[in-house]
Amino acid sequence: MQERHRNRQQYFNEQSESTRKYVLPYILQDIDTNNKKIRVLEIGCGEGGNLLPFLETGCECYGIELSEASYNNALKFYEENSLRSNLQLLNKNIYDVTPDDIGGAFDIVFLRDVIEHIPAQEQFMKHLKQFIAPTGVVFFAFPPWRMPFGGHQQVSPKKWISRMPYIHAFPKPVYKIILKILGSSDREIEGLLNLAETGISIKRFEKIVRRENYVVIRKTHWLINPNYQIKFGLKPRRLPKVFRIPYIQDFYTTAVYYLLKI
Repeated sequence: MQERHRNRQQYFNEQSESTRKYVLPYILQDIDTNNKKIRVLEIGCGEGGNLLPFLETGCECYGIELSEASYNNALKFYEENSLRSNLQLLNKNIYDVTPDDIGGAFDIVFLRDVIEHIPAQEQFMKHLKQFIAPTGVVFFAFPPWRMPFGGHQQVSPKKWISRMPYIHAFPKPVYKIILKILGSSDREIEGLLNLAETGISIKRFEKIVRRENYVVIRKTHWLINPNYQIKFGLKPRRLPKVFRIPYIQDFYTTAVYYLLKI
């Protein structure tokens, strides 16, 4: 486990910086910002670091977070922020929220590193539509399941597990044995195996997008995730065309960006 996973303020700051530099410009080029306050919803907002750059541009922001611990951290981090009046935070399951609860549909809905944690993603994508305004967009950023650390093993407190790429891609019984041998607790193993159930590939995501009649405005496959510049000092790079082969690309794509509309 890296220090950023323990130090939530550092994690908040890194999220804010990478969203400000990469996600915000990616989304706003397709949004009419003239003469209106943009309404923004982040689903799975965690501590709220991704929302700060939107607040700084004058957006009216809402964040929904299921984890009570992350929600409480968000309240703490924004307690003395001068932009707090434009932010509403809810500690709820998205399925227990309706647009009427939060003032209607939104110009921007976004999920960053969240869709790969959500069970029944087909059902979720159907439910999501009601939160998107007719002229609004929805942004997804996520690591494809088969990328080197698509199993999120980097958050393991066990040094060797956190540094081993692709081990999550083994069949689940083999993966479980590896985790046991390397000293993972039963609770950690359960959490990592749950991710094996919800991890999503590029092909499967696009299949759901088509089935639910979303329209792809733009998509980008990253060989080097833009987050890695903030975390590790690596320059972002798009996936070369030579690797853009179905299934194969999932092993080399460390992140995908999708901007959709309904």
